[in-house]
Amino acid sequence: REGVTAVCNPSLNVKCWLKKRRSGSKVKQIEKRDSVLTSKQQIDRLLRPGASYFNLNPFEVLQIDPEATDDELKKRFRALSILVHPDKNQGDPDRAQKAFEAVDKAYKLLLDPEQKKRALDVIHAGKEYVEHMVKEKRKQLKKEGKPLDVEEDDPEMFKQAVYKQTMKLFAELEIKRKEREAKEMHERKRAREEEIEAAENAKRQREWQKNFEETRDGRVDSWRNFQAKGKSKEKKNRSFLKPPKVKMEQRE
Repeated sequence: REGVTAVCNPSLNVKCWLKKRRSGSKVKQIEKRDSVLTSKQQIDRLLRPGASYFNLNPFEVLQIDPEATDDELKKRFRALSILVHPDKNQGDPDRAQKAFEAVDKAYKLLLDPEQKKRALDVIHAGKEYVEHMVKEKRKQLKKEGKPLDVEEDDPEMFKQAVYKQTMKLFAELEIKRKEREAKEMHERKRAREEEIEAAENAKRQREWQKNFEETRDGRVDSWRNFQAKGKSKEKKNRSFLKPPKVKMEQRE
């Protein structure tokens, strides 16, 4: 598979050397075409502080225009994945693996039409928000009688403003997603605990009922014995009762 270093057979050293050389030259061609696209720079970019939020934007991960075609997307993914692939960065394989996973995740997300549409919606929302803020700034400047020039008139400044707002929207959506996921997890945990408690209560009830049934005969016999002893004692006490002696009156 291209982009993956093959295990060389000692008996085929020449062929392996040529294969590695071709693979290495491919990386160098990419690096030569754009100095930004060096393996180390891309790995550093993809793993920079705050990357967990920066990398929420798949277009930012792949450094590709949102309006790019599918063919352009595939070419960009291929070029970038070669640069950050762990096999091509054996001096820093762990970080390279994380960077490669970020690139692969972004690419797969953009291959899904529904997820790609959601990402585009966020980007368009960011752009519309900046455009709205620019209009509001001009209104305020006009009200104050000042020139209507704003820093976003510079295409680069406008682009940066959209970038920042887009990142903010992606971050807010991710935070909401995590909160929703945590809430759902808590509800599932509570439902599970209630289910376990109900099952334990039902088990205790069955055990009590079983014990009650198993000891019924013993309780009945005990009660009968108790009643029989009571009657026997009553008869015994009655047989020892003697009427009082009547004293005869003596006449003088």
